[in-house]
Amino acid sequence: MKKTLIFFMLLLLLIYSGAEAHSVHYQVENKGISVRVFYSEDDPASYSAYEIFGPEDKIPYQKGRTDKNGFVSFLPNRKGKWIINVYGESEHSMHGARIEVNVNESLYMESFKKPLVARYTKVFVGVSILLALFGIWALTRQLKQGRIIGKSGSSSESKE
Repeated sequence: MKKTLIFFMLLLLLIYSGAEAHSVHYQVENKGISVRVFYSEDDPASYSAYEIFGPEDKIPYQKGRTDKNGFVSFLPNRKGKWIINVYGESEHSMHGARIEVNVNESLYMESFKKPLVARYTKVFVGVSILLALFGIWALTRQLKQGRIIGKSGSSSESKE
């Protein structure tokens, strides 16, 4: 009876250890770095491809797609400058963003850097519109004064 009980206990232990090998374990942590990527405040870069490069990495540390809300999250494993390249595709063209995140020794974000055009997009667009309007005004003024090639066949009349 005692041998039978030991046999069943060993058999149960073997069955349990095999079942554990096929289970999925997880742990929820409040660590890491998250970046939200968007075209406008109401238009996230949903499901856009991205690559993350660690300091001095030649191959990506992580690749994937943003989530529905345009978030990329990762857990750095060393300090230094991390590069996140996001490739978003909108209805009219392909867009990209390069985000630099500085990670400190505690593996937390120390700072991040946006390119100049990303920080001042509205200013760049406003100046571009003003320059375009000035260009159109100057062109129409030149056309009205007949200074553009094509009115008389040459740009200047020759004096003999």
